[in-house]
Amino acid sequence: MKMVIRGLIAGALAALLATTFAACAVEPAAAPGPEATASPAAGSSSASPSASPSATPTPSPSAKPKPEPKPSPTSGPRLFGKGDSGDDVRDLQARLKQIGWFNAGVTGFYGNVTTEAVSGFQGKRGIAVTGFVDQTTLDRLHAMTREPTEAELTNAPPPVPSGKLDPRCLTGRVMCIDKSTSVLRWVVGGTVQMSVEVRFGSQELPTREGQFSVFAKSRDHVSSIYKTPMPFAMFFSGGQAVHYSPDFAANGYNGASHGCVNVRDYGAITSLYDQVNIGDGVVIYWS
Repeated sequence: MKMVIRGLIAGALAALLATTFAACAVEPAAAPGPEATASPAAGSSSASPSASPSATPTPSPSAKPKPEPKPSPTSGPRLFGKGDSGDDVRDLQARLKQIGWFNAGVTGFYGNVTTEAVSGFQGKRGIAVTGFVDQTTLDRLHAMTREPTEAELTNAPPPVPSGKLDPRCLTGRVMCIDKSTSVLRWVVGGTVQMSVEVRFGSQELPTREGQFSVFAKSRDHVSSIYKTPMPFAMFFSGGQAVHYSPDFAANGYNGASHGCVNVRDYGAITSLYDQVNIGDGVVIYWS
């Protein structure tokens, strides 16, 4: 009996030991590794939206640089001016008359009329407007004019010439106008019928030169541009005509026309107007 009990105890003990050793032989579960980043499920959108492409900015038009203002002309030292008198002033006045800026008699005295003429010339030519003459004004005036003649310096009318006629005046009926002598000759068949003193336009409004013909006549014409009378007008080139000039009659060569051929002898122009026909020739030349 005792033997049986011992046997049972020994078997139970052996089974217990076997179970214990078997349990210890099982490896523990692997420790969880670092937490993996969850990847998004297929087809799901990304958590952060993708950046949209930036719009290209439209360049604003650059402002055009403003041009720098032109500097105002400056005057040089005064050579002569208002209140002065002498040969330099006389020469100045004669030269200004040649280009139509001085319409009074040459006196050699620098007064208000001369001051206004110089100021007008300076303003037209981009020179500092002072009314007195500096070197720039004098140089520009000399470049535009010639040496005044004795007649221009003393207000004497030009002499009536006795030179040869232009060959174009030797046939037909022609008003033959010589710029060198300021004389118009009415020529018929090569023979001079009449000679009269005339005045021409300035350098800025010159009387045209060449061969023309009279295309219109107007006994009591008034200029539509200058609103001045042009009696006995005989038109030969555009608005240019041979006509009587009250200003020429009153002031002589102290001035210039606007391009026409001025006559100051009223009796002569009256007779000439009655003789000249439409189609008669006009020749303006330098002898």
